[in-house]
Amino acid sequence: MIKFGIIGTNWITDRFIDAAKQHNEFQLTAIYSRTEERAQEFANKYHVQTIFTDIEKMASSREIDAVYIASPNSFHFEQAIMFMNYGKHVLCEKPFASNSKEVNKMIAASSNNNVVLMEAVKSTLLPAFQSLKTNLHKIGQIRNYFASYCQYSSRYDAYKQGTILNAFNPIYSNGALMDLGVYCIYPMVVLFGSPTTIKANAYMLKSGVDGHGTIGFSYDNMNAEVIYSKVTNSYLHSEIQGEEGSILIDKIHGPENIEIRYKDGSVEDISAPIEKSEMYYEVEEFIKLIKEGEIESAINSHTNSLATINLLDEVRNQIGLVFPADKR
Repeated sequence: MIKFGIIGTNWITDRFIDAAKQHNEFQLTAIYSRTEERAQEFANKYHVQTIFTDIEKMASSREIDAVYIASPNSFHFEQAIMFMNYGKHVLCEKPFASNSKEVNKMIAASSNNNVVLMEAVKSTLLPAFQSLKTNLHKIGQIRNYFASYCQYSSRYDAYKQGTILNAFNPIYSNGALMDLGVYCIYPMVVLFGSPTTIKANAYMLKSGVDGHGTIGFSYDNMNAEVIYSKVTNSYLHSEIQGEEGSILIDKIHGPENIEIRYKDGSVEDISAPIEKSEMYYEVEEFIKLIKEGEIESAINSHTNSLATINLLDEVRNQIGLVFPADKR
């Protein structure tokens, strides 16, 4: 059994635990929260005996082998480094950190301490995404990648009433790019690597973060376009266009239904059903790495995570999105 500690007591943590419990080598043994009341409430919910309000005590504890970090983005770096320095394996929510400087240090800590560090991007580990990679050659020379993730945030209603919650607060290294845009960019990097040029535009909120944006990427033989938003909804499919056909993807952030539409009019369904909870597959990959003595995933690799954060840095530079964490 791999003994897990959890940092973060929010809805995404609930989903993670529900998914992870489906793995027969996952054991939840400790909960961290800044307040004892919240930690105890969450621990009671999952019948966990050990709680922490001191994060270093948790990192040094023998009660855990690994930690799942789902705190605000600006805390990822310091928390991940601390746990790795105590010999704990780290599964960290996306985005990995606030900027590439932090991610480089996280990767170094993983190597120095011989522990697993993996970014919890669920989409690239789902069966449908693996099917997409396997079938990508069928559409011939690829010319365009288009990804859309636009989802109106309920927290935007509060923002318009004058209350700035975490999702729209630069202190926490947040905003639409970091929250949703990364779901469009990470799969692009996994499939095609890093582009040669970037052109980004965004609508900036008065709080200092982006509400929505568009990004154009250029590769040697193809282009890519990404649109993302936390202030509007979109119902567009994502698509990869090749000279022999196009691949239509239902949800870039959680692909399940995928089909190839060939230029002769024929259609091939390459969908792969999600037989377990979406987040199960990242837990499965993470535990496999621990068991095999590896320190990084071949899919959600350190290389892919660093390439993605480098792109996020450049987009932020172009749209003027600055975080307090950038000055540390």
